[in-house]
Amino acid sequence: MILAILADALQIVVFPLFVEGAISPADDVLDFGIGAVMVHLLGWHWEFLPSFLAKLVPGVDLIPFWTMAVVNVYRKSKRIAVAEEESRAERPALRDPRSL
Repeated sequence: MILAILADALQIVVFPLFVEGAISPADDVLDFGIGAVMVHLLGWHWEFLPSFLAKLVPGVDLIPFWTMAVVNVYRKSKRIAVAEEESRAERPALRDPRSL
């Protein structure tokens, strides 16, 4: 989460360096690097693809897409973990017939 926030803050604060959008090599290097690190840390998620593609549009760097993608991945992972925990609670463990 911190890495996504830092990447978005860098693109917003250092806006003149990244203002060219799709034709900015520094912006492209940053987005490729952040995308690779996010996939390495969190695994592949479809939320990263729109974030990466949106960053290629000039002026869209002002929207924190990396942060929104990571928050969405975190939210989905928490929902899956809760659902798995509930399914474990609903199915009692099988008892050994010899223990009866």
